[in-house]
Amino acid sequence: MSEATPVAVNILDREFLIACTPEERPGLLAAATYLDGKMREVRGNTRTQGVDRIAVMAGLNIAHELMQLKQRDEIDGGALAQHLHALRAKLDGALATPVR
Repeated sequence: MSEATPVAVNILDREFLIACTPEERPGLLAAATYLDGKMREVRGNTRTQGVDRIAVMAGLNIAHELMQLKQRDEIDGGALAQHLHALRAKLDGALATPVR
């Protein structure tokens, strides 16, 4: 694994130095950009200018998005499992039928 080095990210016009490896850098920059966008969105939609409140609201919005994606994946995974089970049953039935 590569050695961690500080990377500067800007979130809501504040610079933060975050240590990460070169392999993690693109993901860190993407996450920082996403968080910055969410915080700016919250700041634009509310009257409050408190950075702490903006950060909490943005964090809650991101957590909600994540929970919705996980729930959708679970539903999709369940439907896929049912479909695969039905296909397997059909295959088992077809393979059990004697050939004439």
